[in-house]
Amino acid sequence: MAGRGSLTRQLLGWQLVIVLALLGAVAVFGAIQSNAAFRATEGRRMLSVAEDVAATAGVRAALADPLRYHQLPPFAESARSLSGATSVIIALPSSRRVLTSPDPSQVGSPLPLGDSTVQSGRSWVGEVDGSLVAHVPVIGERGTVIGYVAAGQDTPTFFEGVVNSPGDALLLLGLATVLGVVGSLLVARRVKRQTFGLEPAEIAGLVEHREAMLHGIKEGVVGLDQSDRITLVNDHARDLLTLPHDVVGKPVRALEFNERLVDVLTGRAEGRDQIVLRKGKVLIMNRMPIVLAGGAVGSVVTLRDRTEIEALRGELDATRTATDTLRAQAHEFTNRLHTISGLIELGEYDEVRNYVDRVSHTRQAWHDEVSTRIADSAVAALLIAKASLASEQGVGLRLTPSARLGAVDEQLSSDLVTVIGNLVDNALEALRGTHGERWIEVDVSQTDDGSDDSEVLVVVRDSGPGVAPEIAEEVFRHGFTTKAAREGTRGLGLALTRQICLRRNGSVQVHNDDGGNGAVFTARLPRVLP
Repeated sequence: MAGRGSLTRQLLGWQLVIVLALLGAVAVFGAIQSNAAFRATEGRRMLSVAEDVAATAGVRAALADPLRYHQLPPFAESARSLSGATSVIIALPSSRRVLTSPDPSQVGSPLPLGDSTVQSGRSWVGEVDGSLVAHVPVIGERGTVIGYVAAGQDTPTFFEGVVNSPGDALLLLGLATVLGVVGSLLVARRVKRQTFGLEPAEIAGLVEHREAMLHGIKEGVVGLDQSDRITLVNDHARDLLTLPHDVVGKPVRALEFNERLVDVLTGRAEGRDQIVLRKGKVLIMNRMPIVLAGGAVGSVVTLRDRTEIEALRGELDATRTATDTLRAQAHEFTNRLHTISGLIELGEYDEVRNYVDRVSHTRQAWHDEVSTRIADSAVAALLIAKASLASEQGVGLRLTPSARLGAVDEQLSSDLVTVIGNLVDNALEALRGTHGERWIEVDVSQTDDGSDDSEVLVVVRDSGPGVAPEIAEEVFRHGFTTKAAREGTRGLGLALTRQICLRRNGSVQVHNDDGGNGAVFTARLPRVLP
């Protein structure tokens, strides 16, 4: 590619080719116009010359008497000299024998007529053997045709037509040539400045490097213009956002994105490391505006998958929950040991026996209640652990009398653990800092009719302040974003709960209890995945 020359020389060369092509077209058009004007003007003049010769009395008299044929050449040569015609020929009508001609070898030979109508007694102008010729019949005294007069002029060649073009046309051709060369040089210099002095090979290399870099990096990259239309997207971003192959050129709002994702892509949601949920994936996105010459020309959004990190965080939270539960149980056990130790020191042995029986009965009753009503071991273990954690915070956790859950498949069990755990944690968060009786009530039920429409219903209510009606939907859509921006990961649980319910074609809603006892979260999870 280096042998092809610099960008300036290439642009100049192509511009000159275009200019020369245009000049060639103008020259051809000028030659055609010149030849057409020649035929029109010279045709009329040759017809006038032929008519003058045919109307001469001496010519008619000579043609009428064969003995006077020798008198015809002077008439023809005089007309040719005076008119500037190439040839003036006089011939007989019967045999078309040429009587006079500037070419002596043509005398006595037949007169070429071509498509001429002179044989029918009518004048004619046209081309014969490459020459412009006018044929006129000579009419005798009796009204009969006694001869033909042919006045001809050689037709100019193409280049002669260009040379014979009007002076203005030649001046125009010259001026166009000069302007074309100067314009080509100016365009080449301007393009050179706009490409920062890069040559074609370097520009092509930059494009190839950009494509390789975009598709080689592990992060997703999405480019947008000022109208929020997608201008570029790499393979990783296409996979993370599940985009079609023809997405380039489409506006963001025309795609099937949730409102949160649209807000981040368009810049309405500002801030670093914005968390977005997309079809079961947790994505972290950062948007950077592109500014050129003091004005915004678009933006670049980078995104990376945080699903695995969130899964690890979930496992860590589970471990932390288990640790907190063991710590709460150890704290509770320590307090009870102190109580028993004090009663022994006071000699209240009967009270010690009653206290131990009462504590054992309470804990065993909760275990028995959960184990009896909840057949799934993972959900049952979660409720037992959450009860200990709630007890440490002074919150009572209980099941409704109608709570029942049979055996479920492994995937549904995992989803139920996530949903119930997030809703209970959200309730504990809502009760933090409140006064009076504090409790959380969990109801788990299922429709087990054997159909594909059977589902598990989870209802979690608390005695907290409730949820403002105007943000009842926002707590699932944007609640996690505002909290996440200020306090880390708080609020993400409700968004994940909603994501799980929607993935199973279910739903999750919240409303305030009619009795004024706080918020009521209701989640529906179909037993069969879509």
